[in-house]
Amino acid sequence: MDLYSIIFIAIGLAMDAFAVSITSGAVVDRIKFRYGLKVASSFGFFQAIMPILGWLAGKSFFDMIRPADTWVAFILLLTIGIKMIYNSFQNIEKKKIPKLSGKTLLMLSIATSIDALAVGLSLSLVNVNIFIPALIIGLTTLLLSMVGMFIGKHVGHLFGNRAELLGGAILILIGFKILLTTI
Repeated sequence: MDLYSIIFIAIGLAMDAFAVSITSGAVVDRIKFRYGLKVASSFGFFQAIMPILGWLAGKSFFDMIRPADTWVAFILLLTIGIKMIYNSFQNIEKKKIPKLSGKTLLMLSIATSIDALAVGLSLSLVNVNIFIPALIIGLTTLLLSMVGMFIGKHVGHLFGNRAELLGGAILILIGFKILLTTI
């Protein structure tokens, strides 16, 4: 898998955390750099760890699904993308959150990185070494989440759920690319 595909996957996966960061930034009275870094670091860390866990799980039963690996990767990315697009049309008011407590931040970090677990599984099926993609995914999420906090503070009401919609579309396109390049 080429670097551009990994970067697009990272951007797609980061959109959940980016959307939550925008929403959080929009509802917090005042954002300090330290608070933004705390939120962004948590999202980035879990986005980096989850693909590794998914990759390890995929490698453990790789031989069983090797005959259909391309289709499994495609279906996983398609499903994640569709789920993200569907979620983008849900009422944004439900996603508004106050300043994040440690427990809430942990739960949101895990929830927004579940998709990365499935992507890690997909990457194991196309025989990609996971460590560089995981690092790129984590850093991309960290940067986009940090930016999202400050965007949310100033113009969050304009974006709504469009970031999640874009992320879903990117993952679907990557799924089709994997499918079309291996058939």
